[in-house]
Amino acid sequence: MKKVFKPFLSFALVSSLFLAACGDDSSSGSDSGSSSGSDGDKNVSVVLKTVSSPYWKYVEAGAKKAGEDLGVNVTVVGPSAESEVIQQVNMLEDQISQSPDAILISPTQPDTVIPALERAAKDIPVILVDSDADFEGKVSFIGTENYNAGVEGGKQLASLLQSGDKVVLISGALGNPATDDRIKGAKEALEEAGMVVVSEQPADSDKTKAMSVMENILEKDQDVKGVFAASDDMALGALRAVQARDLDIKVFGVNGDEEAVNSILEDGLTGSVAQNPYDMGYQGVEIAVKAAAGESVEERIDSGITIITKENAQEHLDFLKSISK
Repeated sequence: MKKVFKPFLSFALVSSLFLAACGDDSSSGSDSGSSSGSDGDKNVSVVLKTVSSPYWKYVEAGAKKAGEDLGVNVTVVGPSAESEVIQQVNMLEDQISQSPDAILISPTQPDTVIPALERAAKDIPVILVDSDADFEGKVSFIGTENYNAGVEGGKQLASLLQSGDKVVLISGALGNPATDDRIKGAKEALEEAGMVVVSEQPADSDKTKAMSVMENILEKDQDVKGVFAASDDMALGALRAVQARDLDIKVFGVNGDEEAVNSILEDGLTGSVAQNPYDMGYQGVEIAVKAAAGESVEERIDSGITIITKENAQEHLDFLKSISK
């Protein structure tokens, strides 16, 4: 289904469009979080869950490259950690106050930002990336179907275990719909295959917290055979705890970032459900620009997944290095 956004044109936007139509090729400046195109007549604000992890840096890279290719100004902001929910809300409010031509956001906890997004959507196209939210005026969602990602990751992990084996689930920040859905899908797949979930705990998508969570679990039960973590950072943290005790536990993550793929190649992590964060960022800005121009856009775009194991890890690593240049 396609949706047409008919934005209310502010005086500033009308003026910039008029100048562009008259052939003005001047470009406005941008800060360190921005990427300026040759025209510089449109501004897209990108609000991420954090700008400190590899996964979100891929999203940022895709968004900035789209800005360069399309000739628009792209400003990318995000908290220092996914657990900084209020900081993300404040950053969103700040971006809205600057009246961009479109907003691209990945909400950590949708309920906290929906009121602001509903206000913004009256005049500004709002596009969701990676994590969805339901609110009046949403233009489009681009991202992984996280429940399906969890199911596929859970199936892959289960295929390496025996029925009755104990498994652990490590989730993200409480209320994060993306990681919650991944855990839900993985849990259903693992239990359907006969695994026994002995612990399910949050670690805020943080490597150090995940290591601590896993250490506590192993203090009580070293008979665990598998771990499914809702992000690669948490999977790597859990792996540290497993390796410290020299245990043979299969650890699976989600995101397929460079550190995780290197770990797979080095017989650390067992695998990862790779998303396409670079494409999410790039397509998100593409959709934002179309919506700002009043064009019709798809209301939902599935960016897909790839299961990364040792067999295809090198190929995926080569791709990640190519987009990090």
